Amino acid sequence: MSEEQTSEQQVLVADDDPAILRLVKAVVESEGFTVMTARDGKEAYKILQSGEQFAAAIFDVVMPYIQGTELVRYMQSEKRLMKIPVIMMTAEQNPRLSSDSFSAGAIAFLPKPFTNSQLKMMLKMFVQKGKTTTT
Repeated sequence: MSEEQTSEQQVLVADDDPAILRLVKAVVESEGFTVMTARDGKEAYKILQSGEQFAAAIFDVVMPYIQGTELVRYMQSEKRLMKIPVIMMTAEQNPRLSSDSFSAGAIAFLPKPFTNSQLKMMLKMFVQKGKTTTT
């Protein structure tokens, strides 16, 4: 399977807040990516199982049905998904959520509210990192 096809430029975004979902989708699209969105953890899980290829994933930590950290753990258990860089985001002020996200396998944590430029910077850093696969 080739590393750099069109699907390589697709990003999965999952958040149960419609306003945040629209904002993140707009920012990610402005960086030239195609965005697939999910309104909760169960929807994101089904998309991950569908065989789609992603350059990155951005998940809310706290979502209905399946938490963002559980999605990351699932991705780490699947060979096809484990190299996809995951950025976690949350409005929760609990510091344990960031450490839980990192121990699940996320590579970045973005506290809400965040600026468009913060999100763009993280996306550029980690999607590049994902392509060069420096581990």
